[in-house]
Amino acid sequence: MKEKEFNLLNEPWIAVIKHNGQKEEVSLVTVFERAHEWKRLAGEMDSQDIAVLRLLLAILHAVFSRYDLSGKFEPIKSPSEALWRWKSLWDKRTLDVPIINEYLNMYSDRFWLFHPEAPFYQVPNLENATEYTAAKLNGILSESNNKLRLFPQRSGDEKTALSYPEAARWLLYINSFDDTSAKPKEKGLPSPGAGWLGKLGLIIAVGDNLFETLLLNMIFLKDGLNELWGKESPIWENPVRTGERVEISIPDNPSELLTIQSRRLLLKRLDEKIIGFSLLGGEFFQKENAFAEQMTVWKNTAKKESDSPVYQPKRHDPARQIWRDFSTIAVQRQGKQRPGVVSWIARLKAENIIPLSLFRFQTVSLKYADKDFFVEDLSSDMIAFSSDLLTYLGNEWLSRIVDEIEITDRLVQQVGILAQNVAKAKGDINVRNCRDFAKQQGYYRLDLPFRKWLSKIDPINDEMNDVCNEWWEEERRIIRRLGNELVEQAGVKAFIGRIVIENGKENRYAAPKAFNRFLYNTASQEVLKLKGDKY
Repeated sequence: MKEKEFNLLNEPWIAVIKHNGQKEEVSLVTVFERAHEWKRLAGEMDSQDIAVLRLLLAILHAVFSRYDLSGKFEPIKSPSEALWRWKSLWDKRTLDVPIINEYLNMYSDRFWLFHPEAPFYQVPNLENATEYTAAKLNGILSESNNKLRLFPQRSGDEKTALSYPEAARWLLYINSFDDTSAKPKEKGLPSPGAGWLGKLGLIIAVGDNLFETLLLNMIFLKDGLNELWGKESPIWENPVRTGERVEISIPDNPSELLTIQSRRLLLKRLDEKIIGFSLLGGEFFQKENAFAEQMTVWKNTAKKESDSPVYQPKRHDPARQIWRDFSTIAVQRQGKQRPGVVSWIARLKAENIIPLSLFRFQTVSLKYADKDFFVEDLSSDMIAFSSDLLTYLGNEWLSRIVDEIEITDRLVQQVGILAQNVAKAKGDINVRNCRDFAKQQGYYRLDLPFRKWLSKIDPINDEMNDVCNEWWEEERRIIRRLGNELVEQAGVKAFIGRIVIENGKENRYAAPKAFNRFLYNTASQEVLKLKGDKY
């Protein structure tokens, strides 16, 4: 068996897709040279693509923080230089830049998937670690030794073994999103929790092709302000780290953060297939105010409004459309922290560096269960809106859009109350389920119309009241139609009604009475704001 095998620089392993839908696997060198040809990364899962994207971004940061496009060693020393270098790359419209290959060749020995001393993203001779089969490495299966999937998507040899290209992609994924099931080999060590990306509500900017996506997420100025990063220090420029469950300070440079080793891993191969791997906890840091991370939404966890803000990454809820959390993405004000990538793109727009009229952002998050012991669900969503909303011209618009979303939430709450009251009227014992299902239906029906409305807003030319009134009329029509359907389907019992004893009092519920109340409560925004209905 070869000691060195499968070098990621030259072997095809990164999954990409063209605009015509054709998929392909390419090497690290090729993915940069032809990034403008690919539509996007196209691995097995969106979360896996994020892990691969961060590796590519780490390489770009390591290169272009130090070298200009001609290959001259010229580290960025000021915000103006950072913006100029970024613009030079954007205007070139390709990453077919010789300095990228020259840099990668300097560290080619660190990109072997199998290496006796420094296997890529792994630790050699990993002893006393938790042992897993290939089914655990494969995030689609996500199957541990004591948690088997009833209906796996792969079976037989495809389940028990992975090709080298597949394993390379999943290696990045496991390092980033692994759950907390691995046991420590030493007692008394701290718990690092899920992999770093598993703790985040990930958000990335999306371009028209992979080149644009890479550039838009290559953030040369922290939070789009004037703070330069520290000296770049990606994992391949440092000795192999072997310590288990090591708490570190949050990195001050993107390439180190983007390549953080949340796990210590070692792949096991047999007959040119990956049959399993060993795993231990790796590096971690405290997530409070970890603002070096530019690809997450944030939540303020301070207990009182008067307390100083304490921000933590906010995981996305798979059951919640991302536009409902629009304020966490686009709004920057006291008590709210906007994602760094959003602030960076806002800076590029304000400086007239990018001509994009529409910004698109993708969110990705894993939902963990039982104290992050295993992955329960994966969510991915997309939101698009005018680039001018992130300039000073959009400040008033942002506040108004947030207010409109609050009104939308109140509308949906009313259809939930209607469903709840109708359920009581007909004697349904699953009152809460009826309410929640009606709300889900409400958001489902509002989803596409809201996205279209948001994407068409033109802060420069549109009149705010007219645009917002247009949305109010549409959303009210949609919700009232749903309410009407609920009552029509309620049946005779609900129309006759019944008396329900609640808190020692008799309350009469009937579908007509509930519907009339619903119509009144949704008559206008002013009425909605005054209503204090509670579940």
